[in-house]
Amino acid sequence: MQFVIVTGMSGAGKSSVLKMLEDLGYFCVDNLPVRLIPKMTKMMLEEQEQGSGDKMALGIDIRNLQGLSELDAILDDLGEKGHPYQVLFLEADDSVLVKRYKETRRNHPLALQGRVDKAIAAERVELAHIKKRADYILDTSHMLVRELKHEIDRIFLGTEEYENFFVTILSFGFKYGIPEDSDLVFDVRFLPNPYYIPELKPLTGNDCPVYDYVMAAEQAKVFQKQLFEMVKFLIPNYITEGKNQLVISIGCTGGKHRSVTMVRALADQMKALPYTVKVEHRDIEKDAAPLKEQ
Repeated sequence: MQFVIVTGMSGAGKSSVLKMLEDLGYFCVDNLPVRLIPKMTKMMLEEQEQGSGDKMALGIDIRNLQGLSELDAILDDLGEKGHPYQVLFLEADDSVLVKRYKETRRNHPLALQGRVDKAIAAERVELAHIKKRADYILDTSHMLVRELKHEIDRIFLGTEEYENFFVTILSFGFKYGIPEDSDLVFDVRFLPNPYYIPELKPLTGNDCPVYDYVMAAEQAKVFQKQLFEMVKFLIPNYITEGKNQLVISIGCTGGKHRSVTMVRALADQMKALPYTVKVEHRDIEKDAAPLKEQ
């Protein structure tokens, strides 16, 4: 039997994941009391013997507060009895969780009449022991629904090798501000600027003429090589320290030419590494020339 426990921070997307697993043929139950997990497992095993019920996913979260202290013992017992299970932990940045609660106007389970940020901090403490048991940790802070579904399919359909570390490579323009969620920030304003080439100015780093112009510079080639080597060195050390995602922000003046080019170059190199890589261009459209009136 395939048995998955879906847990994590409230507001990180647990309900969405359970719906996705349901579409994959899992029998899903949300907010099941922890003490009922052995009985539910026994029932599903009996169903399996009769030719059905071979996939089960349980949503366990902070609403089960009284039972969370018993979860470790129950899972240990399941393992000793030969009932394999997987734990999927959904994570998100505090600022993202606060924003989601404000947008949906829902109350955090621990907030009552208090502040959401304090409730989130308390929840992290309560769920820390579960996160340590997680087989998979998904940070949904910057994921669209389709991207989340892709990751769920990768994990539970087994169509691709899954890696637990996520790298977002982001281009931006310094004149619009440095992205707040950056872990590493690099300034490529020292590279030759296509902005001053009339035929290149309206294009972006996603266009071959701009990309080729920037990467033809010797300093671009050296920077690309050394940046890749540094990132390749850093990620295993971040993983050792418990980090599960990295946001690498590369900036130029407007976020349209040099930064986009270098993001593309780094992302192409990182395809050889066993990590999930996502590319974003935050400011690529902000300097777009207005359409002329006919």
